Amino acid sequence: MSIRKRLTLILLSMMVLTCFLALVKGYQKSMRHGENLLDNELKIVAGVLIEQPLALSTNAVQVSNNSAQLLYQIWQNNSLLSGSSSLSNNQISFSEGFQTANVAGQRMRVFVMSKNTRKVIVAEPMSKRFELAEAVILSAMLPMLWAVPLLAIFISFFVKYALAPLTRLSKQLATRQANDFTPINWQVTDEEIKPVIDRLNDLFKRVETAYLRERFFASDAAHELRTPLSSLKINVHNLANKQSNLQDHQELQAMSQGINRLSNIVEQMLILGRTQPEQWQRLFSEQSLLTITQQVVSEQYDKIDEKSQTISLEGDDFVINGDEFTLTTLIANLLSNAIKYTPNNGQIIIKLASNNNSYSWQIDDSGAGMTEEQKERIFNRFYRVGGDQHPSGEQGAGLGMAIVQHIIAIYGASIYLANSYLGGLTVKVTFTGVKSD
Repeated sequence: MSIRKRLTLILLSMMVLTCFLALVKGYQKSMRHGENLLDNELKIVAGVLIEQPLALSTNAVQVSNNSAQLLYQIWQNNSLLSGSSSLSNNQISFSEGFQTANVAGQRMRVFVMSKNTRKVIVAEPMSKRFELAEAVILSAMLPMLWAVPLLAIFISFFVKYALAPLTRLSKQLATRQANDFTPINWQVTDEEIKPVIDRLNDLFKRVETAYLRERFFASDAAHELRTPLSSLKINVHNLANKQSNLQDHQELQAMSQGINRLSNIVEQMLILGRTQPEQWQRLFSEQSLLTITQQVVSEQYDKIDEKSQTISLEGDDFVINGDEFTLTTLIANLLSNAIKYTPNNGQIIIKLASNNNSYSWQIDDSGAGMTEEQKERIFNRFYRVGGDQHPSGEQGAGLGMAIVQHIIAIYGASIYLANSYLGGLTVKVTFTGVKSD
């Protein structure tokens, strides 16, 4: 839930709760005031009735009162002079003053006044008092209840206005590119937002420093290593041509293999440094996945033939917006892994498929496959399944799948690893929404 909604609900809830408490308090206070007013009214009525010039007679005057809003009796020397027809002719024994009792089948407020030999009983239903209190409360609180929706609109508007700087900051961060570490350059006067912007700018500066240091260190180091490695290769090759001793020749051959492995690591590190999304997306053009795959297979066919493996390419061609270098590197790394970890006389199948706006490139092999733990770690830099002790005996730098993951990020694609029906590993790369017009 957004801060705006949360604040609106909290403020509105507090207002409704406050109105409810005010309603309860107002009801209680209105009841007290109403009781005092109506009690005074009963006193006045009793005072008027007790002064009435009534004489004793055989039949008392009975007053019909169907509404029963006010009942009375006037007694003199235990004889009823006059009274409401709803009341019994027998004198009701009440003590002088106010009391609440059941009279004429309902709860009433009773007032008794005595003067000389005359006694007056005045009774009023309690429901009249409740109705009066409710009428007062409703007349006072109903406008407030009607005002709650209007207040909700006003509260929502002003909360939105107050949170506008935070909303603006959120939108700016949402549209910012991953490699954009420039400071947030706009002035705010809000004391709550200004420290946030200052801390973010400081964080951007530190992250940029760390990002550049990490990004350029490996590529710079690898670039500097290329020249001495090339020189070593030449020197080892020249020494091997001059050596006649077989043992020395084998030692130089082992040295040459080590140099080749180190050169491979250096090249992979350089590729890893070059595969950054922001550098490549602006260079996209129409690329045929089938053509690139055929080219990569032809370049690596010597390795396939050396291990007597069979490879097949299935499916229809499709064209996507992409970059030839990154796509070639992606397919070459995945095919190279399949060749390495598929045994002699094994099988490799590459499939291309399209479905609506989704396009997939898939490779299956009959190698040893991977465990679930290995699948989770395969994209870590310098991680190799089984290390150098893998049954295949293949050497590597452990950077190939890390490069694959970088290229996947460039295309906003997804990669899926599973056990293959051939017995080894299935690697499926799915491109979505990148087909050229």
